[in-house]
Formats: sequence, structure tokens, C-alpha cells
Amino acid sequence: MPFIELQRELETRATQGLLRRRRVLESPQGVHITVDGKPYLSFCSNDYLGLAHHPQLIAALQQGAQQHGVGAGASHLVSGHFDAHHELEQALAEFVGKPAALLFSTGYLANLGAVQALVGRGDTVYADKLNHASLNDAMLLSRAEVRRYRHNDTEQLEQLLQQAPGGRKLVITDTVFSMDGDLAPLPKLLALCERHDAWLLVDDAHGLGVLGAQGRGALAHFGLISPRIIYMATLGKAAGVSGAFVAAEQVVIDTLQQNARSYIYTTASPPALSTALLASLALMREEEWRREQLRKSIAQLRAGLSGSPWTLMPSSTPIQPLLVGGNEDAVALSEGLRARGIWVPAIRPPTVPQSTARLRISLSAAHSEADVAQLMEALHELARES
Repeated sequence: MPFIELQRELETRATQGLLRRRRVLESPQGVHITVDGKPYLSFCSNDYLGLAHHPQLIAALQQGAQQHGVGAGASHLVSGHFDAHHELEQALAEFVGKPAALLFSTGYLANLGAVQALVGRGDTVYADKLNHASLNDAMLLSRAEVRRYRHNDTEQLEQLLQQAPGGRKLVITDTVFSMDGDLAPLPKLLALCERHDAWLLVDDAHGLGVLGAQGRGALAHFGLISPRIIYMATLGKAAGVSGAFVAAEQVVIDTLQQNARSYIYTTASPPALSTALLASLALMREEEWRREQLRKSIAQLRAGLSGSPWTLMPSSTPIQPLLVGGNEDAVALSEGLRARGIWVPAIRPPTVPQSTARLRISLSAAHSEADVAQLMEALHELARES
């Protein structure tokens, strides 16, 4: 029976400390949550600005549902493209400094659609080895030739670009790497794309709302403006709601509308979400204190854990990975925190390389100084017990 083989594979994962499990959240997303009936101080959400349960977004969502109903009812290209979607696309394009934008239901679908629509057989994709799984799957599905370069190694990338066999060239990269928290060298990547006539697709899932003036993202952070840049960001992290978008030159967006299968063949997201996201954009622009609070918490954490037996990996973003090493050790540390009412996930292979299991500490503007201090004290206590 094939089920026996599946069960053996699951048992093998369990013995290797790699078996994943879901936990049930019984409260709104936030710093203080209830999981499986127990209260926790949470450091595991991508709600970087603390907007997921903001009353203005809730009110906007309710208003949008009253006005547009619950479901879109069809794909964007049939009859599911509402005025709220259209207004949000225009607002997002302006926010990140691009001529046009296109909404997708998720960041995964946005990356699949964009890469598959722009390159194919006879073209080449150049990818950072630590890119998100959605970018990895997108380049494989595109059927383009794939060349991967060492993490943030622009010298190796240039060597690969010099060997380009012909056809279109597309460099794809995260801006903030989701498991390491470090930044891609976007200015250098863009310079290489200019030199070798390539596109640069950037996945700013963890940068929008956090980086740049008014949270306008990685392009604003680095001061980059170029028609070669194709910009993707998600709307369920710092923006606090759901969805994603691609922003680029009008001809690129028109091409995605015609060729991106994950856009064409997907029912549009509920228009009420777009109403909530318009309210979220306003808060991101206006409330700089949220990013300032993040910066303070990052500095506090890094200073407070400088003497611990585990190493905080280099990161100036809300993603603060605490390198542990072994899978079982990382899980044990996570469980030790959970026993003290603090929820920080253990990240293990294949999400990260072998022997680099870690705790992924995610900070939010909603965390107070006392919250961060509580986490640090618990880690120091666990270190003394180890």
C-alpha cells in the first residue's frame, strides 16, 4: 500500500526533528495571542507594523464588505475587477514609484505569474541561492535555463551573466531574505543588469512598510529608479491584510495581464480587502513612529543578547535569526520559551541549510520594551540551564 510508504517518510522526518505541525490561533494576530488555549507573548508573526488587528483596518474592511459584498465572484479578466481593486493598484504603483501595478491573491502566485510570463525556453534566470521557495518554483515552471549564484555574490553573478547564451535575462532576488534577515545588494545588482541588458525582479515581501521613507520599500531605501526593475511585494505582512502586487513599467504589467497564468485563472481577491489595504497604506505613510519603534526594538534585542551562547545573525530588519545549529537543539530552545509563555518558532532544514537550525525572532512595532526584555531574560535563563 502506498500509504505505508508515506507513513514511513513521516516517521523519518519525525526522527530527524523535521516534522512540522500546526497550532491553532484563537485570538486576533498580535503581540499577545492565545494558541491552543494558552496565552503567549508572540515573536513569530510577520505583522511588522502591528496593523493586522488595527481598528481602522477592521472598519475599512467592514465598510468594503457592505459596499462590495464578500466575494469577487470571478477572475479579474472576466467580471471580478472592482473599482476598489483598481484604486488600490493605482495607489500601490504610486507608493512604490512605478508606473503601474497588478494585484495578485498571494505573493506566491505573484512570483509564479511574473516569472512565467516574462521568460521561457531560450531565456535565462539568475537566482540567489537563498531566494524564497516561490521564486525557486517560479523559475523552474518558466522552463527557462536556471543559473544560481552564491548568496549576495555579485562577482559570481557577473561571471554568469557574461556567459549568457542569448535570449532574455532575468535576475531574481529577495530584498530582505526571510530566514536570514539580511538585505540584497540591490544597487550592485541593478548595475549588473544595466551592464548586461537584464531585468531585475525583486521580491520585497519583507521590505514593504518597513524599509524606506514612509515604508515605501527597498527601492526607496536604496534610492533606486529604473525601468529594468520589476517590483513584487506582499500585503499580508507589514500591510496587515492579504494579497500581493507586481509594479513595473506599463508594458510589463500589460504583458502580465495577458500571460500570467496565476493571474488569469484565479478568482480575484474579495474587493473588501482592497478597501482595507487603502486604509493600511495611509497608516504606513503617516505613522513613522511604527518604524522607529521597530528600530528601537532591534537595537535592544541585539544589545541584550550579545553575550548569549547562540549567535544573532547579521540583520538590521525585524527578522532576527538566532543561530542554534542542530535541529533538536533549536526545537528544544523553542519549547523552552513556549513553556515560559513565549512563542518563537524553530526553523529547520530544508527551509534553511543543514546545521543552521535557528529561532526566527520576528519583531513588531507593537512590541514594547518590556516585551523584548522578557524574551531576552527567558533566553538568558535557558542559557544558564543548558
